[in-house]
Amino acid sequence: MSHIVEIQTEVRDAAAIRAACQRLQIKAPVYGEAKLFSGSKTGWQVKLPDWRYPVICDVNTGKIDFDNFNGRWGEQQQFDRFLQIYAVEATKIQARKKGHSVTEQDLADGSIKLTINVGATA
Repeated sequence: MSHIVEIQTEVRDAAAIRAACQRLQIKAPVYGEAKLFSGSKTGWQVKLPDWRYPVICDVNTGKIDFDNFNGRWGEQQQFDRFLQIYAVEATKIQARKKGHSVTEQDLADGSIKLTINVGATA
């Protein structure tokens, strides 16, 4: 029985992966092959706090593979936070590439509000 979890969220920006890791104060991602419980995967390896196996991000396909054995080998909350911060950082990178400025606000419910000011760089 496999414990590998596959989800539909696409992670396609290596710079945003690096930025998310830096912001979360975890090790910088490393590209290569990594072992999971029932196999190996190749991609950007993100080592979440207290996780037995890394999260593997394949930026070519957008696919994410991880094995946390339903929370026994790593807290789902850590993964969810990584995806949230990845999305924020990817959005900021793309907005700034187009010459827009971005402001960010943490909300009481744990979500993050981004405001993109079109045509204004910051």
